[in-house]
Amino acid sequence: MKTRPPVDREEIIQLQIDDLNHDGEGVGRYKDFTVFIPGTAPGDVIIARVISVQKNYARALLQEIITPSPFRIAPSCPHYSECGGCQLQHISYPEQLRLKQKLVQDAVMRIARLDVPVLPVIAADDPWHYRNKAQLPVGGENGNVLAGFYARRTHRIVNLQSCRIQHPANDQTAITVRRIIQELKIPVYNEKTHTGFIRHILARASFATGEILLVLVTNGHTFPRRQEFVDLARSRLQNLTGIVQNINTRRDNVILGTEEKTLWGKPFITERIGSLHFRVSGRSFFQVNPRQTEKLYAKAKEYAALTGKETVFDLYCGAGTISLFLADQAARVVGVEISTTAVEDAKANAAVNAITNAEFHTGPAEKIVPTLFRQGYHADVVVVDPPRKGCDQALLQTITAMQPARLVYISCNPATLARDLAFLAANGFQPREIQPVDMFPHTSHVETVVLMSRK
Repeated sequence: MKTRPPVDREEIIQLQIDDLNHDGEGVGRYKDFTVFIPGTAPGDVIIARVISVQKNYARALLQEIITPSPFRIAPSCPHYSECGGCQLQHISYPEQLRLKQKLVQDAVMRIARLDVPVLPVIAADDPWHYRNKAQLPVGGENGNVLAGFYARRTHRIVNLQSCRIQHPANDQTAITVRRIIQELKIPVYNEKTHTGFIRHILARASFATGEILLVLVTNGHTFPRRQEFVDLARSRLQNLTGIVQNINTRRDNVILGTEEKTLWGKPFITERIGSLHFRVSGRSFFQVNPRQTEKLYAKAKEYAALTGKETVFDLYCGAGTISLFLADQAARVVGVEISTTAVEDAKANAAVNAITNAEFHTGPAEKIVPTLFRQGYHADVVVVDPPRKGCDQALLQTITAMQPARLVYISCNPATLARDLAFLAANGFQPREIQPVDMFPHTSHVETVVLMSRK
């Protein structure tokens, strides 16, 4: 006999928040039934309105805080109440770190059923203004050009005035470009009708050099008033080093197209991680928080424990940042990445840094690595940094067949990390230590690096 959930849609309920889920939503229990409520903090006692009911859980919206959590603070961003970019600004930063550590612990214990030490999260020295990349949808309302972030659970654009987690130069770029589009009356994109020209503003700012790259994603090739736009952008934006047009005429939610034109300057900025320099284009696979990236890579390098004699496989290598970071202590580094553009960037970055012991292969890791293994390649150390979906099982099987001495797993998703750790632990690898790194303060995301060694 099926048990009916104890809540109905639109019902008003009172409950206490006990935890956070992986999306940064508060988790409470009402009549022993799980309810998720965004914008809440563990310790809050609240009144909420139920908006959906599923078999095992419900979702609700915060209506009133009866007793605030001791960790609740006033968000410093004026857009926070409606913008979907951050989820945790209403929680003190030390508590954010504790909750992220617990999130990783819970996922590994619940999904992988492994008891592995999870160290305290490596905090950001400054948890604000850390993003070197902004991707802002552009639209129109009552004759005004809008550019900002989508409101929570919608495609309504919240017009950006400032973003507390963006590099200040990205804020200024967005505001300036929005005004130029308005002045020149360049048509902006309408998502419903697939008409208009400017779809997105993408800005990249270098923490190392101060350079700014501007990419305009357009719904077509012919740029109206192109030279006027370029002249105005150059005159109003300090440290602008390049303007690129990216053409995307698809009718979907993918931001960037595959065709680009450089309208002026150079199509990249230069960023630095440690002593290495990297060319970063609009489409580059590059971490958005370079300060925390250096801490993350340093931990990965520590776990790799290289002596200069090892062959290292860097899988899902992107633009080769980890590969090149490890190359000075390895005999050979082999990077594998599915994106042709990223591999081209990796090779260029190796040349820029005069690194000659790194090679890069293009294709899905689950196909390329088994092929390399059959050809006689062997890894002493494997580093994997997969997308949120985690590693393909065919790849994990090949890694276990290679029997490297150490495996360093970098993850942005505790759930898929735990799933893959369970497979690896059952196939000859022992997880030794887990180190979370706060790459994205004030959001629900947490990056994790794990040391595993062969049993």
